[in-house]
Amino acid sequence: MSQVDDNVLVSLERQYASGLTSSDLIDVCGAHGIQLSEATLRKYVQLGLLPRSVRVGRKGKHKGSLGMYPVRAIRQLVRIKEMMAENYTIEEIRRDFLFVRTDIEQLEQTLACIFQTLSRAARGRRPGTTDPVAREVSRARRQGQELVTHLSSIEALLIRRSRLSRSGSVGTSLGQGQAEASRAAAS
Repeated sequence: MSQVDDNVLVSLERQYASGLTSSDLIDVCGAHGIQLSEATLRKYVQLGLLPRSVRVGRKGKHKGSLGMYPVRAIRQLVRIKEMMAENYTIEEIRRDFLFVRTDIEQLEQTLACIFQTLSRAARGRRPGTTDPVAREVSRARRQGQELVTHLSSIEALLIRRSRLSRSGSVGTSLGQGQAEASRAAAS
């Protein structure tokens, strides 16, 4: 499997910001040396390794709808394929690595929608003044970002522990893990 550069991933995420169909996802993977079939894609979704598609209607009479996968599916596929190249089984990947990644990403998206709605509602309430509601929304947004960062750092520690235990090294103690998570969240 060829390694996909992070700059390429960022570019793809920008290009497909509104999502990808299954055929788009398969084509993008193929263009970057990642083997993926429709059956494998369905299997990964069923196992919870990838997010489910969302039905999006098409404009026009009798056009139907398309299943659109969130753009983050590209990055998750790359991670799955990299871990499989390191001889991890699908069950190990599911259990030890991706068990909360999708939930954290969904939380981040949900918080972004909530704060966008709250900011829109707070705007224009008192033009030209410092609105206490806007300050509270801003404060809550920072706390939400801190929460997502902290959860991501905890996940990273659990992944590191799993990799260490798989390689036969001694895992970090819970106290050390909490100290690492705190340091990671602070940075």
